[in-house]
Amino acid sequence: MRVKRTALFLSLFLLGLANLYLWGAVFNLDGNLRVSFFDVGQGDAIFIETPKGHQILIDGGSGKKVLEKLAWNLPFWDRTLDLVILTHPEKDHLGGLIWVFNRYKVANILWTGVLRETKVFEEWQEKLEKEGARKVIARAGQKIKAENVQIFILYPLESLEGKFFEASSNDTSVISQVFFGENSFLFTGDITTKIEKELLEKEVDLSSDVLKVAHHGSKTSTSEEFLEKVTPEIAVISCGKNNPYGHPHQQVLRNLEEFAIKVLRTDQDGNIKIVSNGNKFYERHSISNF
Repeated sequence: MRVKRTALFLSLFLLGLANLYLWGAVFNLDGNLRVSFFDVGQGDAIFIETPKGHQILIDGGSGKKVLEKLAWNLPFWDRTLDLVILTHPEKDHLGGLIWVFNRYKVANILWTGVLRETKVFEEWQEKLEKEGARKVIARAGQKIKAENVQIFILYPLESLEGKFFEASSNDTSVISQVFFGENSFLFTGDITTKIEKELLEKEVDLSSDVLKVAHHGSKTSTSEEFLEKVTPEIAVISCGKNNPYGHPHQQVLRNLEEFAIKVLRTDQDGNIKIVSNGNKFYERHSISNF
């Protein structure tokens, strides 16, 4: 049986940026970091379980399918999540989180605070008002520490709280990097090459073992220049089977092939789980639930 005790709190402010610390105590764990890319159709939903049992969800896809995935990865009695990160408030990332809040108690929420005029965003705001979670506005420089796992926020470079985006909020996506021992993961939301170039110009260290390909493999992202700096061994593309957008784009697949990066896709491989012991990692995938 697993016992978990967690609390996230603002420990200090340094140059206006918050460092966040997640503390926990658990038993009966194998010491591995697990990162699961759920097959939720055309959307993103990523579940991270740390060696000490902290549970983090990045995005939730567009509908309730994320609940099925979480149910297969959590004990039936566990209805809590330590941290939910919403990269940006578009339906294919946000919609499933509404369902998550209906079933799970969320301790902490990290998001950008940008505004949209959509029905799903209105539902999100209602949930935020009712949810008792601690809410933190994301910006570069923040660090989340969960025992021996660290998460660094690389983007947005400044607070976007209260800013309205009418057409799309893709380029406001929270970009985060997870470190465990010698292994690292880069999560890019739906950013385009515009933000990729901005990060490259600022010489942000992007090197990571695993890359979550931005915007489901759209041709607007994943430039050769970006891949050259990330240099991942594995690239994961979250997209729906036979989706109407043609994701992933052939140019993106060619770029990944040029750098000899192994590509895993939820539309072909189903649920994808990458397990790390801090020194090396392996991947497995299944068209069914884990």
